[in-house]
Amino acid sequence: MAKYLITGGAGFIGSHLTERLVNEGHDVVVVDNLVTGSVENLGNVIKEPGFEFLESDCTEPYEVAGPVDYVLHLASPASPVDFRKLPFEILKAGSDGTFIACELALEKGARFLFASTSEVYGDPDVHPQSESYRGNVKTTGPRAVYDEAKRFGEATVAAYQRYRNLDPRIVRIFNTYGPRMRPGDGRIIPNFISQALAGEPLTVYGDGDQTRSLCYVSDMVEGILRLLYSDYTRPVNIGNPDELKVTEIAKLIISKVNPELETITEPLPEDDPKRRRPDITLARQVLGWDVTVGLDEGLGKTVAWFRERIAASV
Repeated sequence: MAKYLITGGAGFIGSHLTERLVNEGHDVVVVDNLVTGSVENLGNVIKEPGFEFLESDCTEPYEVAGPVDYVLHLASPASPVDFRKLPFEILKAGSDGTFIACELALEKGARFLFASTSEVYGDPDVHPQSESYRGNVKTTGPRAVYDEAKRFGEATVAAYQRYRNLDPRIVRIFNTYGPRMRPGDGRIIPNFISQALAGEPLTVYGDGDQTRSLCYVSDMVEGILRLLYSDYTRPVNIGNPDELKVTEIAKLIISKVNPELETITEPLPEDDPKRRRPDITLARQVLGWDVTVGLDEGLGKTVAWFRERIAASV
C-alpha cells in the first residue's frame, strides 16, 4: 500500500478521491483549509486507520511526517461564486500552493499530480477541445483568476519537470458533478437541483443553447488515478464527450424532480463559455479510460443525495 498527500481533499472531487484510496487500504493525508471544503465530506473515512487530516492552507508551508509516494494538488476554490468571493485565494492556490506542493513532492521523491481544468481553454473557438488547443482566455475577465491560476500552475509543473526532474501528471478536469457539490456554488447541476427541490423555476442564463459535457464524479476519480499511475507526463483531458444544451439539462432535472416546474431566463454572465466538450482520444488511447456512468444514472444519484441532505437539515 502507498501513502498519498492530497491538497483540497475535503472538497468535492478531493473527498471522493480520498475515500476511494482509503477504501483500497492506502494511507492518505488530506491538507485542506476548509474554505470551500468540509470535514463532513470526509465522514466515511475520518476515523479510518491510515487517514490523517491536516487543517492547513496549501499556500503556507506545511509538514508531513515520513515517506510519501504521491502528492496530488487539487486545492482551489473552483466555482463561479468563488471567482467573485475568493479571487486572491484562487490565484495563490494556483501559484504558491503549486510551488509548495511541487517542493514537497521533490523532497519526498513522490510522483506529483496537478489538477488543472477545462477552463484553460477559455471560451473555445475550437470544438471539441483537445490537449493541443492553446485556448481562448481573457486574461482580465471575471473568470480569469481561475483560468490563469490553472494555466500558471501547469507552467509551474512543466518548469519543475524540465529543470528539477519532477515526475508530474496534469489532468484537465471537465465539468464534473455528483454528491457533495455545494448547493449554492453557482455551477449548473447544484443550481438546477437546488431550485427544483425547492419548487422554484430553474434559472437558465442566456438563450440556453450553450452546451456542457457532464462527467460523474466516480468516472473522474477513475480517470485521475489511471493518469496518476500511468507513464504519461503531458496534460490529459478527463471528461464526458456527450454534449448537451443547458436547456436540455434543465429538462432532465425537471423530469426527475417535478415535471410541472418551468424555467426562467437571465442574461448570460460575462465570458461564460458557449461550448464545452472534451476530446478524450488521448485518455482512451493512453489510459484506457472512458465514461461508464450515464447522465440519467448520475443525475439520479445526485438528486437523491441532495434530497437526503435537505431532509437531514430540516
